[in-house]
Amino acid sequence: MADQPPKIARLASDAVNATTNATAEAAQTTTAKTASFAGAGASQMRSVMERSMEQASKAAEGSMKAAQEFAEFSRGNAETFAQVAQTWMAGTQDISRQAFAFAQSLTDHALEGTRALSGVKSLKEAAEIQTTYARGTLERVMSETVKLQEASFRLAEQVTAPVAQRVTLAVERASKPLAA
Repeated sequence: MADQPPKIARLASDAVNATTNATAEAAQTTTAKTASFAGAGASQMRSVMERSMEQASKAAEGSMKAAQEFAEFSRGNAETFAQVAQTWMAGTQDISRQAFAFAQSLTDHALEGTRALSGVKSLKEAAEIQTTYARGTLERVMSETVKLQEASFRLAEQVTAPVAQRVTLAVERASKPLAA
């Protein structure tokens, strides 16, 4: 029996050692799993942050692109407006010159008629001269009115064409989906 106490002590010591070893292994496993879990969580968090930053960058790029396109479109509108104003001014000056020349030709025609009437010797001759000059005046008025009207229509077409193109472009841009 003298062997017994040391055997119990040895068994108890072995049990304590086994428990200590098992506890140490469990602690190491738990620590490793906790570290792995924390690493996975950090990795997932990093991935989520990277995706968020990427999406924010894309959104910012899209906004900048839209702002640049808007500025470019606005610049095109301003250029078109300047072109239209220049065309309008040149066209109205041309039409004004034509109208002035027409008024001058009517004045010259009236002076010719007055000179012709000043030398008449009979009422019949005066009536013929008056009829001839009245018919000539009416023909000139009709001819020049048609010319002025055609020039006005051409000017209107020249002025509205660039504006119509800008409106068409604006409608096309508005019908497209936003930057994809």
